[in-house]
Amino acid sequence: MALAIVSWVQGTALLAYALFDIVEAVTVGISGPAPVSNASGLMLQILLFLVFGVGLILVGRGWWQVRRWARAPFVLAQLIALVVGVPLAQASDASVRLPGLALSAIAGVGLILVFLPRTTRALLEH
Repeated sequence: MALAIVSWVQGTALLAYALFDIVEAVTVGISGPAPVSNASGLMLQILLFLVFGVGLILVGRGWWQVRRWARAPFVLAQLIALVVGVPLAQASDASVRLPGLALSAIAGVGLILVFLPRTTRALLEH
């Protein structure tokens, strides 16, 4: 199911970003915006990306098994992705704008797919 793939891609991306933060902190040191330029802020950020990444992978498994419970956390994740992605997509710097556009696009596709009548039918029939 396409929703499982969307969820897995998003979850994997979050896990990859958490790993990137860990590698960067070890090799370059702690840097970045003030809220995460300290050890506790960086650890919280890494923990959040890990939790949300694993959560989206589990939601993807729920979609793969056609479980009704997967819909609510998936919709919430897409709304959060739009809250983050849309402002990034409006940035003047292309290195920020392109990931924002990609994040917004995949969240939009996910929201469209989740409310298709075919998806609702599949969830009700299973």
